[in-house]
Amino acid sequence: MLPLDKQGKYRKPGGVSDVLRAVSLGLRSHVFPARGVRPAWMPVWSAAAAFRAVRTTLVVPGLFALTYKVIGDLQMATFAAFGGFATLVMAAFGGTRRDKLVAHLGLAVAGSVLLTLGTAVSSSAVLTVIVTLPAVFAVIFAGVAGPNAASGTTAALLAYVLPAATPGTIDMIPSRLAGWWLASAVGTAAVLLLSPRPPGDRLRAAAATCGDALADQLDAALHGELTPAYGEASVRAKRDLLSEFTSTPYRPTGLATNDQALDNLVGLLEWCTAVVCESLAEYRDLSTIPQVERDLLTATARTLRALAAVLAGEKAAPDLKDLRCRLGDSVAHLRGLGVVEDRYRDAVHLSFHARTLALATHQAAEDALIAMRRADPDVIVGRRRRWYGLGGDPSPTEPRTAALTAAAKVTLRHVSVRSASFLGSVRGAVALAAAIAVADVTGVQHGFWVVLGTLSVLRTSAASTGATALRALAGTVAGFVIGALLLLTIGTGPAALWVALPVAVLVASYAPGTAPFAVGQAAFTVTVSVLYNLLAPAGWRVGAVRIEDVAIGCAVSLVVGVLLWPRGASAVVGDALADAFRRGGAYLGQSVAWALGVRDSPPDAAPAATAGLRLDDALRGFLAEQGTKSVPKEDLWRLVAGTIRLRLTGVSLAGLPSPDAEPDPASRALSAQAERLTGWFDEVADHVGPPDGTAFTPLHAPSPQSLELARSALDASSENLACTLWVEQHLGHIVPYMDGLAGPADLIAQRRRTRWWH
Repeated sequence: MLPLDKQGKYRKPGGVSDVLRAVSLGLRSHVFPARGVRPAWMPVWSAAAAFRAVRTTLVVPGLFALTYKVIGDLQMATFAAFGGFATLVMAAFGGTRRDKLVAHLGLAVAGSVLLTLGTAVSSSAVLTVIVTLPAVFAVIFAGVAGPNAASGTTAALLAYVLPAATPGTIDMIPSRLAGWWLASAVGTAAVLLLSPRPPGDRLRAAAATCGDALADQLDAALHGELTPAYGEASVRAKRDLLSEFTSTPYRPTGLATNDQALDNLVGLLEWCTAVVCESLAEYRDLSTIPQVERDLLTATARTLRALAAVLAGEKAAPDLKDLRCRLGDSVAHLRGLGVVEDRYRDAVHLSFHARTLALATHQAAEDALIAMRRADPDVIVGRRRRWYGLGGDPSPTEPRTAALTAAAKVTLRHVSVRSASFLGSVRGAVALAAAIAVADVTGVQHGFWVVLGTLSVLRTSAASTGATALRALAGTVAGFVIGALLLLTIGTGPAALWVALPVAVLVASYAPGTAPFAVGQAAFTVTVSVLYNLLAPAGWRVGAVRIEDVAIGCAVSLVVGVLLWPRGASAVVGDALADAFRRGGAYLGQSVAWALGVRDSPPDAAPAATAGLRLDDALRGFLAEQGTKSVPKEDLWRLVAGTIRLRLTGVSLAGLPSPDAEPDPASRALSAQAERLTGWFDEVADHVGPPDGTAFTPLHAPSPQSLELARSALDASSENLACTLWVEQHLGHIVPYMDGLAGPADLIAQRRRTRWWH
């Protein structure tokens, strides 16, 4: 409702008084909310954060007291304190105790190298800027190795920027390393001893739930008891799985073979869900289908349930041999049918659904076994060669060398402007190098805080960086006020400050992830004020200096965000979608030609797989980006699902044996149809890709009739009839969804043609 003026008439909003009134109401609602409503600034309860706070409170003040008061080494004390924060607060490693131990050891070693490098170059600002570019890029880009590498990035960078932006000499390196390793050793022990019971791998749990839901849906259909609730449960489980997979800004799996298997398993379960739901939309009651197909689907349901049990850690074993036998029986049944076109076509249609689901389930079960380290070595070698595009026959030494080769190939595939990881690494390196240069030029008292401020607020777009910068400044100012009041109250005497330090550390280490960013920034500012007053009493002036430094760092981040990535992750998502559609369409065309005997060599899956990896990373960056999304998630998921469907259809066709007979007219006609199909996906790629300066025109999907294979081209006596019908079924599985991609693609295209400042 419009507000009333003094005469009782409606007036237009937008004046200064209305703005001030809105701000006042907004502040009151956040700071003094209605009774029973938790204030937005108040932290939420988290057992993991509580353990983290207790560990940090025990370790950081204790190490600081030991190194500063007992040993009497200022450099060791400084790096022990900040090393403790890096190890216990900035790094959050997951997995088993062994995984955490390995990750912390890696952080300690990487931090030592970076600390030494930062100290060595700190004497020259020009040299520091030059070295910062490759060093920071390497640290951030190393996050593609896996979730623990990604979550340790900020902690490792702290080990570099602290000495690089702080005056120092080479002879300080031993003391600084001693402080860093002391913090690493004690911090790692604290993490291993004082951690809550791990909740289990959420991604594997979500995949297990999805497998169970699909098995329930199939069993109900096989017994003639299918209800809509089963389909809803399967779709819900699939969405939860995809949400868990994309909920973090980094890939939740690494470069190891078992991680790649889990990554591939997510895509296969999404594919299985689509196949099951579409199949049961046509065949709601599977109790009346031919027995051979019932046996195949029954074996598929058993395998899905065993797959879920394997992922849940149970001692189950999918009977893949039985599933392969049922697949062979299905093919033999088709070959035994008399070739009466309509009857044969109907049988192939049913068999297509059953066989496609069974093959995807077989692959998913193998991936589950690999992910849980329970697969046969031969299976691992075969799957690894397909994932990473390793051509030729396996060598005798492959099991020992393929892991490193595969990891190197995946890493190199991210070295591209289409990779969100690559672009993010470039932006981070340029931003921190610029911060060091600005700190030197401006001559601020503590250049380290300029660099840390830049690192804290740099996000994936200028808009989100600006929003975070405002919160960082607000939190720093609030922390300065609180710290100043604290110091005025307790004074700068050592006894009072030593009592205040553990309390400040407790709050600062509990806040991340449980309270708004500004609250964490305020708590850290108070901790710094107390810490620095213990080193050199200066009262409230420490907080004032930090405000100035953080403001400069925020400005640097904002400028870099505008210059290097003004559109944020959305532009990278568009590029990644274009690449995935183009590569997926090319792979589908190769697979069709192979299955029809038109192509002599097997299709190359590596480019399409690489495009899928880059799309995953770009999507994660987009979803993690703050602010309103210009493209609804549902439309974005539809496009992403289209690329997955395209790629996995190619995988299914590539698994068909190439026919021995020469291609007949029907095969050539179907090959031409596939070319028209893949040509349209090239149009989609051009549409969502970088704008070429032309005006926007809506995308239109071709009519299904224009892609149908004319029945007159079929030859019932052809030796290739089975192959032709199989390929036709695969392509027909894609055609109905083409029209649903046009609208979301139009949204992406319009967004990319809008000026970024709009």
